[in-house]
Amino acid sequence: MGMQAQALVSAKWLANMLKRNVAGPRLRILDTSWYLPMMKRDGRKEFAQTHIPGASFFDIDECADRSSKFDHMLPSEEFFADYVGNLGVGNDSHVVVYDASDFGAFTCTRVWWMFRFFGHPQVSVLNGGFRNWVKEGHPVEGTYTRPEPARFTATAGHRSSWVKSFEDITNNIRAQEFQVVDVRPYARFRGKEPEPREGVQPGHIPGSKCMPFFSFVDKDGMMLSPEELKKFFEKSKVDLNKPICGSCGSGVTACHLVLAAHLCGAPEASVYDGSWYEWFTKAPPEHVVSDTKSKL
Repeated sequence: MGMQAQALVSAKWLANMLKRNVAGPRLRILDTSWYLPMMKRDGRKEFAQTHIPGASFFDIDECADRSSKFDHMLPSEEFFADYVGNLGVGNDSHVVVYDASDFGAFTCTRVWWMFRFFGHPQVSVLNGGFRNWVKEGHPVEGTYTRPEPARFTATAGHRSSWVKSFEDITNNIRAQEFQVVDVRPYARFRGKEPEPREGVQPGHIPGSKCMPFFSFVDKDGMMLSPEELKKFFEKSKVDLNKPICGSCGSGVTACHLVLAAHLCGAPEASVYDGSWYEWFTKAPPEHVVSDTKSKL
C-alpha cells in the first residue's frame, strides 16, 4: 500500500476510531514502551495492567538484531516481518504507535521509523502518547486478546541510505557530507553528566550538533508544530535542506529527529543505528570529544 499515513494522529481521532470499532486488521495499535534501567519502569508489565483498548505490545529489545552486542540494532527483513505479522499487522494495516513514557514520546518514534524503513509508510505516532490519552479521559483496558496473525512482507532494500554505520560516521568527520545531530541531553553531549550505561563515558562525535530529544515536544508531551520545529533547527544551526543523520545513546530517541525533519517537510533524515554506545566502544580517543576528560 503506497499510501502514506499522517505522521501524527490525535488521541481524539484514535478514540473515535475505537468508538466506531475500527480497531482490527485495518488499524493496529502498538504500545512500544521501554525504559532505561535507571527509570525503574517495566513497559511490558505496565502494558499487562493498562493500555489502549486493542493494543498489542511491541518490544524493541525483542524485535532487534539479537546477534549484535549493541542494543536494539535493526533486525533483518524476515525477522521484522515475522514479528509484526504475529502482532496482527499486515501490509494493509494502518499502524498507530505510542509509549507510556513521561515525555509523551520516547521509544515510539523508533518503531514509527522501523515500519517506514521496512517499506510500510502506513504508520502514525499517537501525539502526546499514553500520558495524554489518559489525561483526556479516553478508555483503557487491562486485558489482552492476541490478534489473528497476519502476513507482512518487509522490503528495506532501497532504504539502506537511511542507516549509517560506524564507518560512515568516521568517514563523514572528514567528508562532511551530512550533519550529525545528537539528541542526548546537552550535559551528556558535553561530557559533563554520566551516561546511563555501565562503562560508557559521555561526550560526542567530532563536529556533531546537539538537539535534546525532549525539546521536540512541549510540556504536555505533544510534538511541536512544524513552525516551532523549524525554529529549533535554526537555533541549533542544523540546515533542513542538507542531509541530516540522528544519533543518541542506542539509536532510539534519534528517531525523534527523523520525525521532526519529516514534519518540517525536509528530506528523510538517517539514523546512526549504533549511536554513542557503539561510537564510544570503537572510536579512537581523539574522536571522543568531551569537556571533562578524554577517553580512558
